Amino acid sequence: MIRPAEADDLAAVSAIYERIHDAIEAGSLDPGWVRGVYPVPATAQAALDRGDLFVLEDGGNIVAAGVLNQIQVPEYAQGDWADDPPPEEVMVLHTLVVDPPAQRRGYGRAFLAYYEDYARAHGCRYLRMDTNRRNQAALNLYTRLGFRRAGVVPCIFEGIEGVRLQCLEKRLW
Repeated sequence: MIRPAEADDLAAVSAIYERIHDAIEAGSLDPGWVRGVYPVPATAQAALDRGDLFVLEDGGNIVAAGVLNQIQVPEYAQGDWADDPPPEEVMVLHTLVVDPPAQRRGYGRAFLAYYEDYARAHGCRYLRMDTNRRNQAALNLYTRLGFRRAGVVPCIFEGIEGVRLQCLEKRLW
């Protein structure tokens, strides 16, 4: 079940961030994130405060989380987007995380399906998101699900230097 996050979910989301950082340091994941820089508990807290943090719960456990809103980060201005829709028609997915022990069970795919439904329900015809170009696992999933690569933007992203931000998009109708 995917639902808006509540204050009681912050510890679980922060724990997922920490387990992802552990996996990065162990060499089993490479989203290009840096422990203590991004994502951190304040990342989840800010999204909760805005009301756009969502969690995927299975069997009473939070196994995935993400942020859904219409905030296009400044780096998107350099994206190679196929369309130039009005901002109110664009829904953006940020900081999608799946707990490492729960990966490869379809939770990422389920969250992306929810994202599409959420966008439709809010009158958004265009989906946008990004990931570090290094994050091949995410890029493979996104392209399999119909997202188009919309350019790579070299930048400092969320305080991480040397990021090659891969922009992605999908038109719903």
